[in-house]
Amino acid sequence: MSKESFGGSPGSDLPAASSGGYIPPEQGRGSRKMTRRQFLTRGAATVVGAGLLTGGYAWKGEPNRLEITRRELPLKELPSAFAGTRLVHFSDVHLGFNKDAGDLARLVQHIKDEKPDLICFTGDIVDSYAEDLTSSVSILAELEAPLGKYAILGNHDYKNTELLTRLLTASGFRVLRNQSYLIRQGGAVIAVAGLDDMLHGKPDPEAAIKGIPDGTFTLLMMHEPDYADTAEGYPFHLQLSGHSHGGQIRLPLIGALFTPYGSHKYIDGLYYTENKAMPLYVNRGFGETSMPLRFMCRPELTVLTLRRG
Repeated sequence: MSKESFGGSPGSDLPAASSGGYIPPEQGRGSRKMTRRQFLTRGAATVVGAGLLTGGYAWKGEPNRLEITRRELPLKELPSAFAGTRLVHFSDVHLGFNKDAGDLARLVQHIKDEKPDLICFTGDIVDSYAEDLTSSVSILAELEAPLGKYAILGNHDYKNTELLTRLLTASGFRVLRNQSYLIRQGGAVIAVAGLDDMLHGKPDPEAAIKGIPDGTFTLLMMHEPDYADTAEGYPFHLQLSGHSHGGQIRLPLIGALFTPYGSHKYIDGLYYTENKAMPLYVNRGFGETSMPLRFMCRPELTVLTLRRG
């Protein structure tokens, strides 16, 4: 984002000094001095104008400027048969609050353009009501990935989990609630596990890993990123999360002004946990909640190319 400074030529209407003493300024339009009242009035107008421009951008501009983050992620436990897998991760759509079916259709097109092998959605498909997903089932159904489409529920998805689960399932997503699914390719296997929400559900990692063969590379989907400090105590090799929205409002040198409980430590991007260095990726989300604003925190679609490393 470019920044502009405003003002005239420095010293253009200041008296000049010379060996001969004071030289009166030339008469003319550019030589008039600004009164204190004019200075305060123009200063106030500048502040108000900047606020309106920034507010308009944060409301109508940045929430619509999707950023696609593409990066390669080395994983030493990943089977060779899955090296090069394109995993598309999205989160926090919040349908019903500042996002509708039209917005989701644009996101789906971006996902399709990335030609994913595997799609993971990490919760908060709606902001409040499961019914807000109804008109978008056919849109989500357009997504295809040879290794499958997987989803978990976020803290905003718990008003009617049964209906929401049925709608997500109807759109082709496998909803994982303390469950896992084995994916086989080229004689190798990996697992995708999903936990219930930390705030409104009952996450049970023991139940999620039940049935996964020992030593299997396991990808964990958990809405709240701070749960990674608990998850690293289990045989998970990568965690994908959302929830934080990156803070939605960020300021230079300060960063996120506020993040919800469950995302105070891990807020945006790639981290490694302290004890086992388990990689964790936190997606900033597609939608907004509480206020329809974003500033210095664009909505995100993440494309991870998994490598052996």
